[in-house]
Amino acid sequence: MDFASLIPEFGGLLWTIAAFVIALSVIVFVHEYGHYIVGRWSGIRAEVFSIGFGPVLLKRTDKHGTQWQVAALPFGGYVKFLGDASAASDKASDDFEEMDAETRRHTMHGAPLWARAATVAAGPVFNFILSILVFSAMILWEGTAKEPVEVGALKPMPAQVQALMPGDRILSVGGQEAINYVGFFEVVRGLDVSETVSYEIERAGRQVSVDGPFPFPPMVDGLQPGSAAMDVGIEVGDVITAIDGTPITAFKQLQETVAGSEGRALKLDVWRDGEALEFVLAPRRVDVPNADGSFETRWLIGMTGGLLFTPATEAPGVFEAINYGVDQTWFIVKSSLSGLWHMVTGAISSCNLRGPIGIAETSGAAASQGASNFIWFIAVLSTAVGLLNLFPIPVLDGGHLAFHLYEAITGRPPSDNALRVLMGIGLTLMLSLMVFAVTNDLFCP
Repeated sequence: MDFASLIPEFGGLLWTIAAFVIALSVIVFVHEYGHYIVGRWSGIRAEVFSIGFGPVLLKRTDKHGTQWQVAALPFGGYVKFLGDASAASDKASDDFEEMDAETRRHTMHGAPLWARAATVAAGPVFNFILSILVFSAMILWEGTAKEPVEVGALKPMPAQVQALMPGDRILSVGGQEAINYVGFFEVVRGLDVSETVSYEIERAGRQVSVDGPFPFPPMVDGLQPGSAAMDVGIEVGDVITAIDGTPITAFKQLQETVAGSEGRALKLDVWRDGEALEFVLAPRRVDVPNADGSFETRWLIGMTGGLLFTPATEAPGVFEAINYGVDQTWFIVKSSLSGLWHMVTGAISSCNLRGPIGIAETSGAAASQGASNFIWFIAVLSTAVGLLNLFPIPVLDGGHLAFHLYEAITGRPPSDNALRVLMGIGLTLMLSLMVFAVTNDLFCP
């Protein structure tokens, strides 16, 4: 294995590590703060709140007696509550037995069941809240497309007929009415590909007909981190003018060619700010989630297309934005669970499971595309971390919640011996999963 091939240059390695550490630190802080603050509200005292493990670099003790610290290894974090023997919240038996009843009430193991369960569940819940808030804030910042379809700004394109102007309201495309975006997209899907298309527009209160480029030109509107397109240097805003020497004018021509390539390398002629470039890349087999939770395997190069203009936008309502944030978070949860199930049943490749190296590479790639893409990635990763921690595996929050459920049903907690055995099994499972994921990072295409 050529490890140097994972990161093309040392500067890229530093960038990737920095992006990964920042993303992980934000997510870990939010997760652990959930444990801390709900524990404090529930009467459980936190002795240490740590971002990272190992030697302590910075520390401060607050008025509640909690030591807030940053440690040398920034790949996780923990909250150590009163009475815990370690960061894993196992009970310090000798110290616990010597405590009086009032002091025990302020420990994790001596608190009422409801307080312990709420404190444990708060970590994943705060991860989901972070995701919802980020998705909601981003849609508030960026706005939603106005209805009916209105041109906000024109995107740079190669020299060709372009008669649309900012502020134009599009009434029909190719002679077919398009009163809103749903209708507009339906019309465009059925259009025959051509170099120019007729548009009926409303401009300054008058209806006029103009000719312009195909509504969905072969322009790169987004890039998938770690994709074939990103790996060869294609950038957002690039326009694909030809594939293997054959000119194209619509993004769907690119999609059709890639889908039928069977992984064959393709030569793309690209227009970028007036400069003509060439790229050669091979599509990769990717398992793509569908809206119904199923998966579809396709040949992809990792780029998305968009309209030839940026739509005019308007600010959504707060509740509309929050609903959008909830929907996005729920979609990630559904897709993740569906993906795991499909991997377990062999319906899709187990290479879809990535470990810390793959996540770090994706962090760096997302950060390289700008702050908004990086923040979006943090929100996605936060949902994934919250979901993972809810799995009923000992050593994870979901495992502790399972122990609390057992106590609620039987009236007594699992014995200390049973807990030690179960925690050992859980740790073995998690280490095995980590080894498997890292193996995928190193050897999967």
